[in-house]
Amino acid sequence: MKQATAIDPSWATSKNKSFSADRANRVARNAVTSAGVMAAARDISVMRGYSDTYGVMVPKTAKVCNQRQSGRCWMFSAFNVARHATMELLDVDSFEFSQSFGMFYDKLEKANAMFERIIRTAHLPFDSREVCELLDEGVGDGGYYPFAMNLIAKWGLVPKAAMPETACSRNSSEMDAQLERLCRKGACELRSMAADGASASELRAHKEELLANVHGMLAVCLGEPPVTFDLEIQVGKKCKADPAKVFAVEGKAKGAAKKDSGDENGKDDESERFVLRDAGITPREFAERYVPFDPNDYVTLVSMPGKTRPFGHAYHLTLTDSVVGGTPNRMLNVEPEVLDAAAVASLKAGVPVGMACDVMQQFPRYIDDYKYVLSTNGEDVEALFGCDLAMERADMIDMRETCLTHAMTFQGVQLDGDGRPRAWRVENSWGEKQGKDGYLVMSADWFHLYGGEVDVRREFVPAETLRQWDEAPVEDVTPWSGLATALGRGRQR
Repeated sequence: MKQATAIDPSWATSKNKSFSADRANRVARNAVTSAGVMAAARDISVMRGYSDTYGVMVPKTAKVCNQRQSGRCWMFSAFNVARHATMELLDVDSFEFSQSFGMFYDKLEKANAMFERIIRTAHLPFDSREVCELLDEGVGDGGYYPFAMNLIAKWGLVPKAAMPETACSRNSSEMDAQLERLCRKGACELRSMAADGASASELRAHKEELLANVHGMLAVCLGEPPVTFDLEIQVGKKCKADPAKVFAVEGKAKGAAKKDSGDENGKDDESERFVLRDAGITPREFAERYVPFDPNDYVTLVSMPGKTRPFGHAYHLTLTDSVVGGTPNRMLNVEPEVLDAAAVASLKAGVPVGMACDVMQQFPRYIDDYKYVLSTNGEDVEALFGCDLAMERADMIDMRETCLTHAMTFQGVQLDGDGRPRAWRVENSWGEKQGKDGYLVMSADWFHLYGGEVDVRREFVPAETLRQWDEAPVEDVTPWSGLATALGRGRQR
């Protein structure tokens, strides 16, 4: 192999002189230095062709949530799916679970899983790849859809009012810094004890002491999670909850619609109001009674093409399972059209779909107009820079150009004449002021190129794919593998 060559200064000087001689270069330079890359690359003639009308939409979508400065997108996505079942049951137009409650037990479970793995790997050098992974990623905010399902199955859910957001849940960096310090110090103590010959029972006894400190720190930052609480909520007349717990109350319905044209005065509707009361229930009882879906009934489908990533193959990401004894974090690799089919089937049944994608790609988030459009042709970056930037998805995965960075929720889809998706309606978790009232328009080709995950109920998965999910051998892959990186190593935030 020839010796590496350095850049010749004369070459750079020549390029500098020739650059400004080209009119297109001058225009591109002035635009980008003034407005930034995405704004300068925006193709308004393409952008204005995208609309937010959809032939298939989930009937009730509730108020858009806001994860603020935290990495809980996966939890918000999953909870947005789960709350749909609650809204249908209670006959309400909006509802929100406590993400602070979920965050508390997610951190506690992650700390326990980290300490258990530290004990298991105590014989390895401290700078081994596996130990470094545990220390780097132990109790971070990020996660995957199955993490939320495990939390719901084990700990339940509570309404947001039962455990509201705090300064540390809204902006988690300061809390996370102290938790990470606490857990790394604990890891150091466990490894030192193991090196001195401590038994497994002695190590786990110390682990319990460490977890007590983690619990206390979380309680200081997030508040103590309720053991029981009193549920009292206004519900609709079609509420399907236990009739013995639903009471009619006097007074006009809050926000009632005006009467039809027969009422010339347009007075408020004086229909009865109904209130659901259920005192002293636990979070698990709340989930069992008022969240009518099975958290163990979900299938995670991903589309990660490549020579080393065959379709029909199942994978398990080692060192990522956040709940010891919970359902492992596994996924089935399939063609992108399979993701489409499962998501469309769910939306047609009125059930939202958890999904994940790479929002770092071709997302004009900070452009004043059309900041809600995710498309492959809305920004002409190649013309702006005068070079070819196109890459196939498989190559992008191999070269670490793309990975699943963010989880959101499909709430609708526009189909073409052949029944295939043209554009998706996506509910984000960045509040109503981001995107278009909190929603994004995502073209189907953008999702094929930069998407790659849906989490759907078994009933919406094509039969052959479901058979593969149930029967395909599961391959363990490490968090530092190419596949794990593409799936969001460091976890979706």
